Amino acid sequence: MQAVFSEAAERNKHPILEKLHPLLVTCKKVLEIGSGTGQHAVYFAAALPHLQWQPTELPETLPLLSSQCGRYPLDNLATPIALDIDTAKWPVTRADAVFTANTLHIIHWPQVCRLFTQVGKLLPEYGICCTYGPFNIDGRYTSESNAQFDSWLKKRDPESGIRDIANLQQHAKICGLSLQENYAMPANNRLLVWSKCALIE
Repeated sequence: MQAVFSEAAERNKHPILEKLHPLLVTCKKVLEIGSGTGQHAVYFAAALPHLQWQPTELPETLPLLSSQCGRYPLDNLATPIALDIDTAKWPVTRADAVFTANTLHIIHWPQVCRLFTQVGKLLPEYGICCTYGPFNIDGRYTSESNAQFDSWLKKRDPESGIRDIANLQQHAKICGLSLQENYAMPANNRLLVWSKCALIE
């Protein structure tokens, strides 16, 4: 199968790793939702040999991801598995951390909610979920390019679009997740770090 390359993933993988590295120091297993071309999975697994990186993709695109990851035989890069956000029972039920890049503005809002719900269930106390991509702040775009990108997204699929951080926080709270960090990233993107709230006895 021919290799597929994402220029965006290649550009942003190092800035993302700089933020992820200290966040994942004590983690043993990371679940990546929507691994795409696998460039993040391969790069992060190689840079973080102390943890197991679990790539996932939709069933129909899993063969491509598997082919891509198969080119890099890393001991801590798990075999990619199928994961559909809409499936009630996910194939992974526990992970120390979750990572997903450029997914929340592609999937529909009910799917965003289901993602947070499932993440809230599978993370341990103080586990983290890192979401990367473009986000709005207080109902406003952070750049003109993001506004244009959002318009393009909605023309392609009216149910997609850049999500507002306040709306995400509202649903995340229901799922036991709170926003701990909001990092500004290159190209008008952000890395939002959500933490599983402490359990109340």
